[in-house]
Amino acid sequence: MSQIREPEDASSDVDAEELFGESEDDLENLHSATTFDAFVVSSDWTTETLLGQIDRANIELDPIFQRRDAWDRKKKSRFIESLIVGLPVPQIVLAERKSKRGKYIVLDGKQRLLTLIQFAKGDFKLTGLELRSDLNRHDIDSMPADEKLAFETQTLRTMVVRHWQGDEFLYLVFHRLNTGSVPLSPQELRQALHPGDFVAFVNEFTTEDLTFARLFGRKDGPDFRMRDVELLVRYFAFARFLPAYSGNLKYLLDLTCSKMNSSWKRERQEVEEQARQCSEAIRAISAIFRDKAFRRHNGEEYERPFNRAVFDIMCFYAGDPATRARMIERSDEVRRAFEDLSGNARFVAALTSTTKSLESVETRLIAWGRALERAIEMRLPVPVLTEEGRIAYSEV
Repeated sequence: MSQIREPEDASSDVDAEELFGESEDDLENLHSATTFDAFVVSSDWTTETLLGQIDRANIELDPIFQRRDAWDRKKKSRFIESLIVGLPVPQIVLAERKSKRGKYIVLDGKQRLLTLIQFAKGDFKLTGLELRSDLNRHDIDSMPADEKLAFETQTLRTMVVRHWQGDEFLYLVFHRLNTGSVPLSPQELRQALHPGDFVAFVNEFTTEDLTFARLFGRKDGPDFRMRDVELLVRYFAFARFLPAYSGNLKYLLDLTCSKMNSSWKRERQEVEEQARQCSEAIRAISAIFRDKAFRRHNGEEYERPFNRAVFDIMCFYAGDPATRARMIERSDEVRRAFEDLSGNARFVAALTSTTKSLESVETRLIAWGRALERAIEMRLPVPVLTEEGRIAYSEV
C-alpha cells in the first residue's frame, strides 16, 4: 500500500510548461477603445520617498508577499550598489486605486521595493559587490555617510497608471510587463484587485504548507511567483464554481476569490478543511505516482513538465477523503487507469492543446472520473454536461 508522501522536487520542470494557465487570451473584455482611456504619469521618486510611501501604506506591499522573497542576498546587494553608484535600474510600475486616490497597487517592481525595505531596516549586509567592494559587509547603519546619502536620494523612475477603467486593463499591463524568462503568476495582481479574508487565507495557507510550493521546486519557502496560491484557488474554483466556467480561466478565478471573500465568515471552517483536503490530495497523488505525479503520459512514458490540467483532474476527485483512501489502496490500478486513458487521442488533446476550452475541461474531468471509478470500483460524482452546454456537478 502506498504511503502519503511529500511531492517530489520538480525544480527542473519549473518553466517547462505553462499549459492551462492564464494569458491575454482570457482578457475578452478588451474590445473597446474606452478601455484604454487610462493615462500614465512618469515620476522620479527617490528611495526615501518610496520608503515613506510604503511606510504610510500608500504603496500596498502585502506583508504576506514579503515572505515570498525571490532574490538572494547577492542580488539584493547589487541592486543597492547600483543605486549608490547611480547605475540605471528597472522602473517601478504602479496603478492608482480607483476608489482611493494616492493609494497604489504594484504592477512591477515588488522585489526591488522589498529589497529597499529590507536594507533600510538593516535586515542584511552587502555582499558580492565588485564596483564598490569596500562596502561589502556594511549594512545601512555602518555605511559611510556619503554612501548612505547617495542611497537615500537616488531616484528611481516610477510609472503610475491612473484612471484605468477595468481590471482587464491592469491584467493586460501585467501580462505585457511579465513576458520575461520568469513571469509572475497573475494571482499576485488578482489578490490586489480582490483583497479579502479568503485571499489572505490562501496566501497564508500556502506559505505555511509547502506541499503546493514543492510542486514548483521550492523546498524552503513559498513560491515567489505565487503559483502555489493559484493552484489552491484553482482547486476551490473547480470544486465550487465549475458550472460558471465558460472557457475563461481568469474570470473563473476572479469569481472564486470575490465570492469566497464575501462568504468567508459563514464558510470559514468549511473552507479551511477543504484546503487541508487539497493538501492531502497532493500528498496522496504523489504517493501513488511518485516522481511522475501531475505529469502527462504520452502513451509510452511520462513527460517531465508539471501539468496544471492533470493537477486539476487528480485533485478534483482525490480531495474527497473516501475516494482518496480507495485510490491509495488501489494505487497500481489507478496508475494503469491513467496510463491507459492517456492512449485516448481525445483525452490527450484535452491535456495538451486548447486546454482552457469548456470542451477540454469537460473531457478531462469526465473521462478521468469514469476511468477512476472503474479502477477503484467506487461510484464517484462525475460531472455531467447540461443541455445548455455547461458542466454541472452530479451526486453519487
